[in-house]
Amino acid sequence: MGLSQADIAHFPVNAQTLEKDTQFTFSCHSGLKCFTECCRLLELALTPYDVLRLRRATGLSSTDFLEKFVIIEHPEGEVFPRLYLTMIDDGRASCVFVSALGCTVYQDRPGACRAYPLGRGASRHNAAGSTEEHYILIQEPHCHGFLEQITQTAEGYCLDQGLSEYNRFNDEVASILQHPQVRRGKILQPEERELFLLFLYDLDRLRIEISGGMIPDMTPITVQKVMSFNDPELLLFAIQRLRERLFD
Repeated sequence: MGLSQADIAHFPVNAQTLEKDTQFTFSCHSGLKCFTECCRLLELALTPYDVLRLRRATGLSSTDFLEKFVIIEHPEGEVFPRLYLTMIDDGRASCVFVSALGCTVYQDRPGACRAYPLGRGASRHNAAGSTEEHYILIQEPHCHGFLEQITQTAEGYCLDQGLSEYNRFNDEVASILQHPQVRRGKILQPEERELFLLFLYDLDRLRIEISGGMIPDMTPITVQKVMSFNDPELLLFAIQRLRERLFD
């Protein structure tokens, strides 16, 4: 869900840290020779809000979307599962949603795609949930967007790309990923990993389980209220409930 300070410290030479108001020149459009090259040869990690938006764009249930388009990995030594968008086996590992004309889910594209060539991380420092932002600028050799004479700043570019809503949800998820118990070495049990996937990524199945009384410690009034939530509201509720289940 973004980049930690440790992630940023270990980025390759074509990436540099960036202050939010530092200027750089960049623009992406279909007239560039490299158009859609950044949609190939990549591993695209998905956040819960990415899946929410992509599921909406495809018209699939969250369960079907995960089955059709997502690879779930459980890396050894890592606390939480990682979810990646499926790539096409075309010799270039192209994104499943890229076409010759560009992105077929552009209005609901993942946050990492919106941010490119930037990367954003958020570090939470205290119980009150204060968040410190970090940015990197990734200058890949194939990208001609940096030759365009349009001046950007990290903060302005993120706003222009519609990242505010993505960052809002990613920062809430960071309260789980960066929880003090995780930093102290908490290890999730298999059933807790399943809860992580259910609560954050499979909202349609979560709705079914809530309505069926399969989620403990929920009164009938709470169930009725939650069943009226739209997807973003349900995700915020699920983040809070998962945090309580894992750590309280």
